[in-house]
Amino acid sequence: MTRRSFLLLVSLAVLALAAAGCGGGGGGKKASTTTPKNCSAKLSAGVVATVCNGTITRAQFDEVVGQAKRSYKLQKRTFPGIGSPDYQTLVGQIVDFLVQRSEFAQKAADMGVKVTDKNIADRLKQIKKQYFSGSETRYRAQLKQQGLTDAEVREDIRAQLISDGIYKKVTASSTVTDKAVSDYYKLHLSDQYTQPARTDPESRDVRHILVKTKTLADKLYAQLKAGADFATLAKKYTLDTSSKATGGKLTISKGQTVAPFDKVAFALKKNELSKPVHTRFGWHVIQALSDITPQKKVAKKVTPFSQVKSAIKAQLLSQKKSATMQAWIASTKNEFASRIKYANGFAPTSTAATTTPAPTTTTG
Repeated sequence: MTRRSFLLLVSLAVLALAAAGCGGGGGGKKASTTTPKNCSAKLSAGVVATVCNGTITRAQFDEVVGQAKRSYKLQKRTFPGIGSPDYQTLVGQIVDFLVQRSEFAQKAADMGVKVTDKNIADRLKQIKKQYFSGSETRYRAQLKQQGLTDAEVREDIRAQLISDGIYKKVTASSTVTDKAVSDYYKLHLSDQYTQPARTDPESRDVRHILVKTKTLADKLYAQLKAGADFATLAKKYTLDTSSKATGGKLTISKGQTVAPFDKVAFALKKNELSKPVHTRFGWHVIQALSDITPQKKVAKKVTPFSQVKSAIKAQLLSQKKSATMQAWIASTKNEFASRIKYANGFAPTSTAATTTPAPTTTTG
């Protein structure tokens, strides 16, 4: 991943995590707590929405819009015009994201999830090491190039760490029984853990040189007949990039290459060199390197339960956690639903009728 990808990852990942439920978690004991009955945040100038005791400022909204614009630019996409349906959809997504981030922050406090400045610094240190080889200069240069600030990155890291902490709390007691693992294995034995019987076709090792013209193919054939080194010529002339580095060597199965090549390759004696062969790809000079391996019948193979038990358990545990985390998110959204107020122009469509105007708030 490039440094550019990293910065988009840091600044936009929280939105993806929110939509996906903290990256796929859930399961275990109920970790939800009740939101405060008395919400103190007030809509005022420069506030996009209030979420019980939390506020979402216009500056926070504009910051995420800026991140979205940078993302569009890197993807060579045109950012939606202000007032267009696509822009309004984007506004809704951004506000939803910021609302959920505020909900998470308030729930984290209730649940005892704490993120310190040291936690953030440690995570940022890991990121700098992974993407910038630990160089502060390279990190700062990339921030400047992307139009981001260190404070913005740290705030996004804080939100990610809060999400991680909530996820761990909510999924702490998730378990999967041995019976559930065994039942899954039995249910999917035929479609996932059994390889059906098959017959492998004839095969052999060959090498070839592919060129565009018969004139060059004839020239190379003559040189090879005179004792020239096949691998040297292949590396110099062949157009087949898949075999160029190995001096033209291939292992082929009968019927899986183009017909003229297949016919000649399996008709040659071991070490025999073919005259130029024409296919839709060009002209080939082929040499057989091995005897033909005859057809082979392969019996049905069942993967033993012992080999996949741990993988199945991990998969089921992840799914269980994901389901419970999604349920927790839905429950949290429901808890806060009546405690959210939006400034004019920022409410979701379903709640637009109850929007409270905020003084001097602008859109765009």
